[in-house]
Amino acid sequence: MNQRNSFILGISIVIGLIAIYLANAYFSGVVTREEKIAEQARMARIVVASQDLAFGVPLTPQNLRLANWPANSVPTGAFTTVEQATKNGRVALRPIVIGEPVLASKVSGLDGRATLSANLPAGKVAYSVSIDAVAGVGGFVRPGDVVDVLLTRQIPGEGATGSDKMTDVILESVPVLGIDQVLNENSTEPVVGKTATLEVDTLGAQKLALARELGNISLTLRNVQDQITGARSTVIARQLSANRYYIPAKKGSSGPPAQMASAAIPLRAGMLPGNPFAAIPRFKGPSMTIVRGGKTSEYEVQRGY
Repeated sequence: MNQRNSFILGISIVIGLIAIYLANAYFSGVVTREEKIAEQARMARIVVASQDLAFGVPLTPQNLRLANWPANSVPTGAFTTVEQATKNGRVALRPIVIGEPVLASKVSGLDGRATLSANLPAGKVAYSVSIDAVAGVGGFVRPGDVVDVLLTRQIPGEGATGSDKMTDVILESVPVLGIDQVLNENSTEPVVGKTATLEVDTLGAQKLALARELGNISLTLRNVQDQITGARSTVIARQLSANRYYIPAKKGSSGPPAQMASAAIPLRAGMLPGNPFAAIPRFKGPSMTIVRGGKTSEYEVQRGY
């Protein structure tokens, strides 16, 4: 009987020791986790904006403050004292909103100069083009937008007249750095500017410089998230008309007289602009024949009138 009691007592002691060990392991794990949470929750003091800062605004103790920030997620380039952030008259190079950390990459160096070149990525240049209310999309193009650049110019060739124009898309998805001297991306009010400064590469700047000499430059506003560029094509005047009307020159005259407008002939397949009667098309539907000065012309009868 004593042996049995001793055996039961021994088993109880072993079970108790195991329970104590498991409890210690559990509580040790809880303490470790709490220490990690405490470590992650440890706060650091960094400089943030106490009000919205636009491009070129000087950093002062009045528009900056210290704020608590998780120590394990402090951004690179953050300032730890207001004195360090305002040293030697630093200014904002990019818009900074209230509560946003003030980083060295968003402010000027120790010379305190706000320069547009500091905002340009490597390999990019700033180039300005002249715009007006129409070319600038009615003033709705603002800094931070993305535009396509169009060029309208005279069609080259000895036979081209003053009305022979064409339009090409010469650049796509171009960021707008500024309108006139406004560089603040937070400004959304439409303003009709005289110049638009665009962010392009060197080849893009060369295209803009040449386009300015060849014709009229205009901008088209596009969705900032739409970075897909399509196939480019040239648009000419006759593509603006569904029927492509053509007024032939009267015999013995150098150009089409005004009274010929009522006899405008729609160009169709097989008809030449210089001689629209050189080839008479064969129509499958109803048609009519008109005789002018001994020459016969056949026209398709338009339906739906």
